[in-house]
Amino acid sequence: MKSAPAPVARPANAALPALVLLFNAFIWGTSWLPFRALREHGSHPLWSTVFVYVCGVALFLAWRPRVLGELARHPKLAALALAAGLTNICFNWAVTVGDVMRVVLLFYLMPAWSILLAWALLGERPTAGALLRLALALAGVTLVLKKPGMAWPWPESQADWLAIAGGFSFALTGVLLRRWRGTPATARTFAMFLGSAIVSAGVALAAQAAHLAAPPALANWAGWLPWALGLTAALLTGNMALQYGTAHLPAQTASLIMLAEVVFASVSSVALGAAALATGTLAGGAMILSAALLAVLMRR
Repeated sequence: MKSAPAPVARPANAALPALVLLFNAFIWGTSWLPFRALREHGSHPLWSTVFVYVCGVALFLAWRPRVLGELARHPKLAALALAAGLTNICFNWAVTVGDVMRVVLLFYLMPAWSILLAWALLGERPTAGALLRLALALAGVTLVLKKPGMAWPWPESQADWLAIAGGFSFALTGVLLRRWRGTPATARTFAMFLGSAIVSAGVALAAQAAHLAAPPALANWAGWLPWALGLTAALLTGNMALQYGTAHLPAQTASLIMLAEVVFASVSSVALGAAALATGTLAGGAMILSAALLAVLMRR
């Protein structure tokens, strides 16, 4: 789970922070592969998410047990935990069942949501430039969603809705991190891990009760457990890389590098047949990414 940037410090090797951020982008951009492998071995993405973040919570507590006290002193971080949890279940579920490129592009509508959420929750009135980025991103989404024969561009599948909801939740996570940046960084990070574990477990149990997501078969543990452990190690390593990279680079530089996640996801999914190239998707994706890029550059 991505968390708030730490204060910038000067590293001994100036190239290392950029490289570790690229590594984090690669981990998230290709995370669809293990999630799909887990699904093929009988583990629904909801239960895979539960496994990953329960392990993450356990390791976090082993490293810093007093974080529970820090979190208890800031109960408002429960909203951050909920937003982070929804982000993870929506994104992980969407890339498992949908066209990966389409899902990632719809997820990266988050800069548009950020403009609206910052206005509503932080009182930051959007500038003319912000409204232009919002219009550019929405125009891009229209092209991504529009398919031949459709009267109106609209989300057409479960994966589409999950991707849009995940992007909205991620934007809300970012806005809440800014709103409560005065709280301890460890408490914020742990809240996001704990929220991801609790929310995914709750949704997984509800989906199981509705016969939509059966838990992994214990008899098939040799099939899914290695993938689950590998995914857990990869995401935790990626998070550590994110923490290091954002602590040693300016925020706008880090954000630019992390956009490489879209490139890794697109290239890997097209190469392995998990995404289809279409003119509308490419054009719309370029507009969505342009809006995200402008948002990063305008922070200067």
